[in-house]
Amino acid sequence: MVVIAINARGKLWSHADRDPDGLRRALEALAPGRPVPILVHGFRYAPGAARDDPHRLILSPGPVRARGVPSWPRHLGFRGQAGEGLCIGFGWPARGTIWQARAEAARAGLALAALIRRIAVLSPGRRVTVMAHSLGARVVMAALPALGPGDLARAVLLYPALMRAEVARALAGPAAARVEIVNVTSRENLFFDLGNQILFSAGLDRSAGRGLRGAHPGWIDLPIDEPAQIAQLAREGFAVAGPQRRICHWSAYLRPGLFALYRALIASHPALALDRLALPHRADVNGLRDCMAPGFAVN
Repeated sequence: MVVIAINARGKLWSHADRDPDGLRRALEALAPGRPVPILVHGFRYAPGAARDDPHRLILSPGPVRARGVPSWPRHLGFRGQAGEGLCIGFGWPARGTIWQARAEAARAGLALAALIRRIAVLSPGRRVTVMAHSLGARVVMAALPALGPGDLARAVLLYPALMRAEVARALAGPAAARVEIVNVTSRENLFFDLGNQILFSAGLDRSAGRGLRGAHPGWIDLPIDEPAQIAQLAREGFAVAGPQRRICHWSAYLRPGLFALYRALIASHPALALDRLALPHRADVNGLRDCMAPGFAVN
């Protein structure tokens, strides 16, 4: 197992451990066909920060002691055993105000694009995937216009802090021709989605976190609060728990059972096909719905 820590520094990237050949060696050792998942955190983390370094917390390859902060690599199956493959933790400076973090996300997107292009040079034809939470989704969308077709195979966006206009701009570039995007949504995040709409568009645009069905041929909304969707996942072998809180911006990775699904989407070979997630007659979930159902707690 190899988990490489990469940091964005403005529009460039570098190894967190300052080993310039670490990525090349890891790719050379990676079995043919195995994907390279890149994990991108959201707001309030920053590499090197004493208490908020993502490589010691959410992107750490080892167990994390902080309550409510799981290790993404470990839950995706990167636990230190032989043959697990390669995973990259991508850190970027997401502290300060939300406006400062959004500006940094745009720059970090160019660094992410440069990293993905470097992987393409070092390991031609290698499948590269991304999983990003919240404002980390803006990093991914900022990377897309700087990529070519096939550079990024699939992105899983967990409660993305994005507006429809941002998604449209990102999907207008050549990389959109072959990228698949899984947009994980839930009414648990509705408070944050509405806040994004007010902050980032003065209420004139819609948050991608409320669903964007039909935005792109490779785009699929995954509403993990819908009983029908949870039942469909169960039929495919993924026992995902239902909503446990009324408001929670982190349930997209704290909910039991979700990491097995994400592993199948971004870290497995072969990858889980998206048509196995889709509901044949799914009701429209893009409208504003009441998320204040009884029996939920606030987190």
